[in-house]
Amino acid sequence: MNTEKIMALDKDYVMQTYGRQPLALEKGKGAVVWDVEGIPYIDCVAGIAVNNVGHAHPRVAEAISKQAHKLIHTSNIYYIEEQVRLAKQLVEISPHQKAFFCNSGAEANEGAIKLARKFTGKGDIIAMENSFHGRTITTITATGQHKYKKGFGPLPPGFSHVPYGNLEVVEDAITEKTAAVLVEPVQGEGGIILPPQGYLDGLKKICHENDVLLIFDEVQTGFGRTGEMFASQKYKVTPDITTLAKAIAGGFPMGAILASEEVGNAFEPGDHAATFGGGPLACAAGLASIETIKEEGLVVKSRENGTYFKNELKELFQEHGRVEDVRGVGLMLGIEMDMPCAQLVDAMRHQGVLVNCTAEKVLRFVPPLVITREQIDNVTNHLDEVIGRYTD
Repeated sequence: MNTEKIMALDKDYVMQTYGRQPLALEKGKGAVVWDVEGIPYIDCVAGIAVNNVGHAHPRVAEAISKQAHKLIHTSNIYYIEEQVRLAKQLVEISPHQKAFFCNSGAEANEGAIKLARKFTGKGDIIAMENSFHGRTITTITATGQHKYKKGFGPLPPGFSHVPYGNLEVVEDAITEKTAAVLVEPVQGEGGIILPPQGYLDGLKKICHENDVLLIFDEVQTGFGRTGEMFASQKYKVTPDITTLAKAIAGGFPMGAILASEEVGNAFEPGDHAATFGGGPLACAAGLASIETIKEEGLVVKSRENGTYFKNELKELFQEHGRVEDVRGVGLMLGIEMDMPCAQLVDAMRHQGVLVNCTAEKVLRFVPPLVITREQIDNVTNHLDEVIGRYTD
C-alpha cells in the first residue's frame, strides 16, 4: 500500500488519538528509515528516544527471532530464565538491587507510585510542573501539564506539583503524608530542560532528611541517552526508585522498575503484577539491546557525538536570530525557537530529516545512538537552510 491508502484506512478504522506526520515508514537501518515509497530519512526521533541501538539491529532482531521460535509467553506464574538474566544485568549496570518488569513507561511509573506508598505507608506524591509521566489516569495526574488532563476528570487525589529546579518549594511542600518526590532528571516532553546545578543532589538530601522516597523517571533518559547509562550516574545521585521503558529492549515494548533492596522488598506476592511483564521475548530483546550498548560503546558515542551535535546546533544559535536557546546532554538535545516549530518539522521532513516538536517551540533531537557525524552534519546543514527561510 502507498502512504495515501494507509492514511485513509487509518482514518476509517483507527481511533484518531495521534497527530501523525503524513508518513508511513516501512523499514530502517541504523539511524535511517525508509517510507513505503522508498524515500530515506535521517531519523532524529528514534521512536521518541526508543531505538537507541538503531533500527533493526541484527543482534536484537536475531535475539527476538530465536526466542520467538523457542518460547514467546508463559506468564509470571512460572520462573523465566530470560527475566532473571535481564534483572541481573540491570542491577549490574544501575545503582539498584531489585527489578520489576512491565510493558511501558506509564506502567513503570504507576508501579513506582504503588511501591512508594507500600514502603512508606503514606500516600502523597510531589511531582514537578512541566513534567510528563504517562497517559494512564494516575500518570496524567502525576504529570505537571494541564493539557494532558483536560477532559479526563475526576482525577485521583494525593498529587501536588511544584516548579522544577526549585528546592525550597519542594521542602515546603513535604508533609507527614508525603510518600515520595517524583522527578525526571531531564525533562523531555517539557522541552529538554536540564536540572540546575546541585538540584538533584538537593532533592536527595531533602528526601533523606524527611524520610521521603526519591523516584527518578528515566523512561526517556535511560540506556545511554544522556551520555551515561543512566542520568542518575551522570549527575551522581542515587534515587530510591528508577522507572525505565523506551530503549530498554531495542524497540520491543517493555518497562521496568528498579529499586534499592530495602524498598524493592516492600512488594510481596500479590501486591503487583503484569501478565506480559518480563516475558521471555521482551527480556531476550532487552538482553540483546543492553549487550549492544555495552559492546559497541554507545554510551561513549552518545556523549562524544552529543557534544559534537550540540556544538553544531550552537552555531545556528549564533547565526539565526529566531533561535532562542540550544540545550541538552548526550544525544538528548533541544533547540528552542521564538515561534511554534511545527512548520519546521514539516520543512525538515521534506529535506529528508525526521525531528519532532515538543513544548510547542522546541525542536527535539533524540536520534539513535549509532548516528554518525556525517549524518549529524547533514541534519544541521538542512536545519540551517530551513531556519534561514524564517530568519531573513
